[in-house]
Amino acid sequence: MNELLEKALDAHGGLDRWRTYESVHATIVSGGQLWDLKKVPQDPTPREMRVATQREWASLSPYGSADQETDFTPERIAIQKLDGTVVSERFHPAKHAEGHAVDAPWDALDRAYFNGYALWTYLTTPFLFALRGFASEEIDSWGEKGETWRGLRVTFPRDIASHSKRQDFYFGPDFLLRRHDYHVDASGGFAAAQYVSDAITVQGITATVDARFGSMTSTQKPPHGRPEALAFTTSNRIP
Repeated sequence: MNELLEKALDAHGGLDRWRTYESVHATIVSGGQLWDLKKVPQDPTPREMRVATQREWASLSPYGSADQETDFTPERIAIQKLDGTVVSERFHPAKHAEGHAVDAPWDALDRAYFNGYALWTYLTTPFLFALRGFASEEIDSWGEKGETWRGLRVTFPRDIASHSKRQDFYFGPDFLLRRHDYHVDASGGFAAAQYVSDAITVQGITATVDARFGSMTSTQKPPHGRPEALAFTTSNRIP
């Protein structure tokens, strides 16, 4: 494990503490232009997101109706009733979502798949980098907002679903996450820069509660100031 990752893990609460928890729960409110682009408009209703800490699993509720939720793993996405009755499901969801234009519409299962892998990634960063199969290396730092942010390039294992297999994470002088760069393979592979802010500490784990991303230019700088293609606001808790 490299020195930057060690410092980032410690700043976010420490790997030993993280491993004592099995899941993270977050109340999320999401919005932005991406949902309209994909023909799945998002209302501002708060929703409950649950993610596992030691494996890739996530569930969002309500989804579609008050008595439904999602059940996500990399190899399967399902919409189900709260009692577990399956409404619809898709195996190998990445194959269905990827390889299309950025404005190609999503169906309900595509959207559920995106929600699952994206929120699992966001809510477990940086601790997921310590899971089996992840590789990381420090890259050039990035200067922004009067700070120097150290960069960490992470290569995801093949069995983990996420935006793209290689993603860059930038940490501030306090070693808390500031920015997250990636390509959205599930939406035409466009390059995105995501900014996170408003860190809170819950049961010893520090996480950010506001995340906004926009498409990225070749200079690494989003074109129109603070990005608004997709926005998440969360209230986290660890049961």
